[in-house]
Amino acid sequence: MGSIARFRRPLLFVMSAFYVVAGVAHLLWPRGFQRVVPPSLPRPRLVVYVSGVAELVLGAGVLVRRTRRVSAWGLVALLVAVFPANVHVARSDVFRDAVPSRFSWLVDVAAWARLPVQAVLVLWAWWYTRPDD
Repeated sequence: MGSIARFRRPLLFVMSAFYVVAGVAHLLWPRGFQRVVPPSLPRPRLVVYVSGVAELVLGAGVLVRRTRRVSAWGLVALLVAVFPANVHVARSDVFRDAVPSRFSWLVDVAAWARLPVQAVLVLWAWWYTRPDD
């Protein structure tokens, strides 16, 4: 019987790629991400750029043994910090116009499903805050 620990290293590369790609996407297509920023926050484009750079730097940082733990903690903090944006998306109609109206319910389901996925992402990043075995 195998342990999940054997997937630790391959999943590190997957996680890193996920955040690097997301960070690049924030920088290349900020307008789409601005829609996610809660209206209570000032300067949504700046928020998108800062979060994109953070994803890029932290996503790359987890690949370097010397910076892995601090980068993983940074990802945990980033995921917690952006959670209100995910709640905002779930409680609003931010993306309903992205699909035909008969499928708008799918947008709602995806937005609400994203909330518990955030906890999984936090746990995944937290896994790399632990010392390497």
